[in-house]
Formats: sequence, C-alpha cells, structure tokens
Amino acid sequence: MTASAPTLKESLLEGLLSDGCVAAGSCSAEPFAETRVEIERRKLSGESADLTFTFNDPTRSTDVQVSLPWATTLVVGAWSYAESAGSPGGPRPATGRVARFATEDHYRGLRRALHRCAASLRSEGYLAEVLVDDNRLVDRAAAVRAGVGWWGKNTMILTPKWGPWMLLGSVATDASMPASSPSRRDCGTCAACLPACPTGALVAPGVLDARTCLAYWLQAPGVIPVDLRKALGDRIYGCDDCLEACPPGRRVVDSAVTTSGRHDLLTLWAMSDSALLAEFDHFYVPRRNANILRRNIVVALGNCGDDEADELLQSLLSDADWLLRAHAVWALAERIGEACRPDLQRLARVETRVEVRTEIARVVSRAIEPIQGNKL
Repeated sequence: MTASAPTLKESLLEGLLSDGCVAAGSCSAEPFAETRVEIERRKLSGESADLTFTFNDPTRSTDVQVSLPWATTLVVGAWSYAESAGSPGGPRPATGRVARFATEDHYRGLRRALHRCAASLRSEGYLAEVLVDDNRLVDRAAAVRAGVGWWGKNTMILTPKWGPWMLLGSVATDASMPASSPSRRDCGTCAACLPACPTGALVAPGVLDARTCLAYWLQAPGVIPVDLRKALGDRIYGCDDCLEACPPGRRVVDSAVTTSGRHDLLTLWAMSDSALLAEFDHFYVPRRNANILRRNIVVALGNCGDDEADELLQSLLSDADWLLRAHAVWALAERIGEACRPDLQRLARVETRVEVRTEIARVVSRAIEPIQGNKL
C-alpha cells in the first residue's frame, strides 16, 4: 500500500474522469440513516408500491457494510448517457418510444471505468468491490455524500452541466481517503419537473409516488391501471418527462440529434419471445416474461395504432394469455369504439378470467351506455 490517501484519491478520481465519467467523488461508507428512514416511510405509506431492488431490504441497501464489512470508503462515478442516447423524435403511428436511459446498455462505460478503478485499488493492496445498478447500495445517496451532485426535486441526482441525465455507480474499498466536498448547488426555487409529470406522481419535491408513475408500471407485472393507460401514450419502457423539464442538462438533450429509441410496434410484435427479450436484454422484465413487453406494446397501439394494428388487436381477443386479452379489450375500444361491440359480445360468452370480464364490462358501460335494452 504505497500511495498516500490524498494522492490515491486524486489518482482514482482523475482515472474515472479520463475513462469517461462526467463527475466523481469519494465519501465514507458509513450507513445512510436518513435514506433508510425515507425508504421505510415510503413503504409504510404505500408510495413505493411493489418496488423491489433497494426497497426490498433497506437495512442492507443503506448500509454497504452489511454486505461488505471491510468497506470504509465509497468512490463514486457518474456517467452521462444523454448525448449517446439521442432522441426518439416526434410520435408516428404504430411506433413506440423507449426512455433515453434504456436505448441501449448505457451502463457499459460506467462499469468499465469503475472496474478499472477497482483494479487500481487492488494493485495497491486494497480490497475493492464494484457496485453498479446493485441493490446493495442506494447509489443516489452515495452520490450526494460524495459531492457528485445534489438530490433534485425529480428524485434524480443533478449536476449543473449534465442535469439529471446520469447513471451512478460506486467502488467500495477498505482504503481510507479524504471525503469530497458536498455540492453547493440545489434546485433552489425551480420546480419545473413537478407539473411536467403526466400523472402527478411527483407528489412533493423529491417524493415520487410509484403507484402513479408510468415508468414503474411499464416494468411491473400484471394489469396496468386503466386510468394511467392514456397517459402512457406511445411509451413502451420508461418515461423522460420530468428529466426533459429539468433546466440543468437541457443543452445536452437539445444537442442529441441522432434519432434513437423509437420502434415500429408491429415489427416488435412479430418477433419471437426470445428475439424480443434479446432486443431489449438490458431492460428489467419481471421473470423475463416477454408478455410484459407485449402488454406495453398493446397499450401503446391503443393510443397510437393504425388500421393494421387494429387487426392485430382484434386477433388478441382470443390470445391464450389473459393479460394480453385484457389490455386488447381496452386498446381495441380506444381505437374503434362502438365497432368493437360484436367482438366483445363473442368474448364475453366464453371468457372465464375475471380480469378480462372486468375490462369488457368497463368498456361496455362507457362506450354503449346510450343504447337501451341491449346489455352484454
């Protein structure tokens, strides 16, 4: 262990920046007590919905020493993905968009930089463990403590130049080194992200209610709440609205002229399950069930389909998967309205799943209420 603590820190942070990180810092690996309290509060209030990941075990995710008892320091790096992610461009019929963070595996560069950092530490005789997209650490709390940025009102970590368009990761180590100074910036009076959320899921500055968050529902199993489906628009994974409204980093987004993240929905639908999952292998898909992605496609087609899509939606009323049938009922009614009545009548006679029957009843009561004496 040859390098002095200040020299080691400078070397590691300079290495992260030269490897492509846009910000870096170091901090103590002591427990994040306030973050644990907030996670527990959101679980108790229901705001966390069924979120897992760092919500599963707050004791572990807010105290890296539970998993790595030897850790004394966290070296934190931030990677901006906005420029390489491009822009999905404007809406087009029967196409869907993916949020910028998920247009590809943007974590690759960050992982590479952090693994080089860890290798440098090991070469000095220290222990080191890379934590990227890892449920053993609330990476945003570590980034704030390490001075990488500040916790924004949209719940993201922000920096003056890059705004919220960053991915975060850390290297836990037993090396002792000085902590970086905390960020002197904050959001001030700006609250542009709050009204930008299409469902009002940002219920207070820095507080997200996952129960109405579109990004949450596009990753969740089961039925997407009917009152959120119109708001989903053409989204099939993730949501960027609160990030796009954030003034810091807007220049970076505006400069991303490459079209990326927009997909032809019927082309995606025609893929086999294995091909669809391979196309989006970096997505979080519960139990790697391709029909979660297909459900999202169905809802998007209900919002932005075309005539060819309508034929697909009609065929899905007899699909073997009840989840797809249920969402197809809604999507077809959105597309063709009263004209779907004969198809729903036929389905109602044979449908056994209560979820699908509920969708049929909801559509009928809304769409054909003026018609008298002719109930399904």
